[in-house]
Amino acid sequence: MQCFPAFLKLAGRRTVVVGGSTVAASKVRALLDASADVVVVAPEVSANIQRAGVSVVQRAFEPADLDDAWLVVAAATPDVNRQVARAAENRRVFVNAVDDPPNASLYLGGVIRRAGVTVAISTDGHAPALAGLLREGLDAVLPTDHLERWMQEATRLRGVWRAKGVPMAERRPQLLNSLVRLYDRSEVG
Repeated sequence: MQCFPAFLKLAGRRTVVVGGSTVAASKVRALLDASADVVVVAPEVSANIQRAGVSVVQRAFEPADLDDAWLVVAAATPDVNRQVARAAENRRVFVNAVDDPPNASLYLGGVIRRAGVTVAISTDGHAPALAGLLREGLDAVLPTDHLERWMQEATRLRGVWRAKGVPMAERRPQLLNSLVRLYDRSEVG
């Protein structure tokens, strides 16, 4: 079964992290970077989570913890992750169960963010270490010094295309030609 890749807008939306370990802390950081409203539920919470400035509920998970949540990350024991998965399924909330594919309804991938461009790599939960290696390889070959210029040009052209009603099928070839011209102009000037 293939997964549907997507990018979520979590700004201001309640996101629950169940678990208080260092692994949970790394998920908290990523959620905060997305401006999510993060609540951590766990009997014990790492110092990094305590310092993160998120809401912390220090006790065992209860299904009601997922009320009004948009997303949940289960970073606890397999038994707790199963409880979280059941509660999330009943509420139609997606759950990322860290290193626990049977209890997950979404997988988080390896991510590269640079100059407004985000690249995510997934193995559909089967081989997270491979996703990490692929992320590192792609990160090494992405043209750091050019991405910002590409992003600026693509953003400028999108405004032009929308104003002129340029069909989607025509946009990619026009963008490629425009990016090539960026280099032609820089060599002349």
